[in-house]
Amino acid sequence: MMLQQETNPTAQLQSLAEELQSHILSFLPYRDILRCTSLCKALRQAYTSCSELQYIVELGGQHLLPVPHTYDNRTSIFKRLQLLRDNAHAWFNFDIHSFKTVSIPVHNKMWVVNGHLCLWERHHDSTTIFPILPKPSQYTIERNGSPMSLRSDPNAYGFDVLMDPAQNLIAVVYATVDDDFQWDDERIYIDLGALDGGGIHPQAIGRTLFRSELPGIPSGNRTSTDLGKLKLKCFGRHIALWHSRQITYEYFDERLWGLQIWDWQHSATSSSILSATINPACEEAIDFCFLGNDRLLIFSDEMKLYLIEDTSKAPQLLACFLLPVSLTRIQCIYSMDDIAHTSQPQKLAQQTMWALDPEHQLLSIVTFSPSLIFIISTTIFFDLELFEGILEAIPWKNWGPLNARVFQTPSRYNISVGGNRVLLAFPADDTTGIWHSPQKYRLRVMDFSPLAFERRQGLGRVVKEPSTIEITESRTGESFKLAESLTTSLPYVEVMLDQDRTFGYRGFERIWIDADRIYFYHGSNQLEVIEVTSRAAVAVKHITSSN
Repeated sequence: MMLQQETNPTAQLQSLAEELQSHILSFLPYRDILRCTSLCKALRQAYTSCSELQYIVELGGQHLLPVPHTYDNRTSIFKRLQLLRDNAHAWFNFDIHSFKTVSIPVHNKMWVVNGHLCLWERHHDSTTIFPILPKPSQYTIERNGSPMSLRSDPNAYGFDVLMDPAQNLIAVVYATVDDDFQWDDERIYIDLGALDGGGIHPQAIGRTLFRSELPGIPSGNRTSTDLGKLKLKCFGRHIALWHSRQITYEYFDERLWGLQIWDWQHSATSSSILSATINPACEEAIDFCFLGNDRLLIFSDEMKLYLIEDTSKAPQLLACFLLPVSLTRIQCIYSMDDIAHTSQPQKLAQQTMWALDPEHQLLSIVTFSPSLIFIISTTIFFDLELFEGILEAIPWKNWGPLNARVFQTPSRYNISVGGNRVLLAFPADDTTGIWHSPQKYRLRVMDFSPLAFERRQGLGRVVKEPSTIEITESRTGESFKLAESLTTSLPYVEVMLDQDRTFGYRGFERIWIDADRIYFYHGSNQLEVIEVTSRAAVAVKHITSSN
């Protein structure tokens, strides 16, 4: 028996019934399932006859996670598998001439998340959120009013508002003012509320999050300070406030940035703080984003990755990554649509059969001088064993070329990231210089998920070969070629959308992409929505009142 096991290790597995073989394989990661099916015909037959195994592979190949306790547990695995495949394949052949239009109110800040349009009008201190063409069974949130009701101080000035429909959460950062309309750093607060009806969020530890004094700033000889810029971001149970300001001492001035992170469900205070001085010329080269529920990426002179599991202590630096260009301005784009939060509202979780895996998504970094778009797989930030023993910053050549694609762009608004897909607008006339503000654009959709190559069914262009771009820099309206070039090779499938339709410049003031839609903001209070479904779309006009 021992000799038989040594000479034919698969004999025991093959002797089992096909149902048992499938059950054993179901405990493996999707890549291992595919490897096993290549070993012999019996295992291949077990895979092809089992919808559950194919569903596991399809989820993993699209970098999705199953959501337990969905709203319709009666939906069979076979039906879910077919729906998942149809939705993915729809992105390779859809009609961009068929669209719906939504009119929107006046606003200063706008973003699309989880099928909702979120607006903030700073002058009148009003917030608006409503579902964009909701589906009949979709859990939706609607709100139209002032976030002032959230604040514990009526004499307050709002600096930023965050709305997260996935968690039914609204947060506002504000400063209390005195009779002379003056404020200081010690009177900045963040108040939380339920997005669908006001009041304290049921999962929040309390109404207000309190800030801590940033380390390294002596308070004794400080004579004045300005509030500078404040920015809120949220992911799951974490909320972060980034703050830059100038501090005036008795004999000199200093510009600083600070970042504080709260676990808003468990503590109103936090010791998870980072701070550093700023070169004023490079202040716009600083940004940050959450990577899943326990990691934070900060862009400054380096890309620094931190562990933020415990907000009672400072973030733990895990690694530093270098980009191949110096940053003067930057915009970080990381999609949170359908991310599997640990604290989704019950109604929302029940309507979701799968969700994005935050460890295997795309991160976009847009730089402005030179003007480049970096598409980076976040997998590299969760596989740090590759860099074990490296104590200094990791050079670009050691991590970037195999895990990224780099493109040139004439505008920071020409890109959106949704899961493993990228929507990119590029000049319709290739002879138009990148620095000369093209008048017409066309669209590309790029799918970076592993199974995109198999499920495209002959559609789209497979790009596996490396691509090289020459780095140029813009000065006084002209472009200058630098001595550097970038070669990257992250594979993807590209769909060039209908060549007959081009978009004017104002059609790309903002664009978004999510699981099944593309959104264009035209700059005239009109939002154009293209449905991407496995069935033929029908052109419909749907106007939402702007009142």
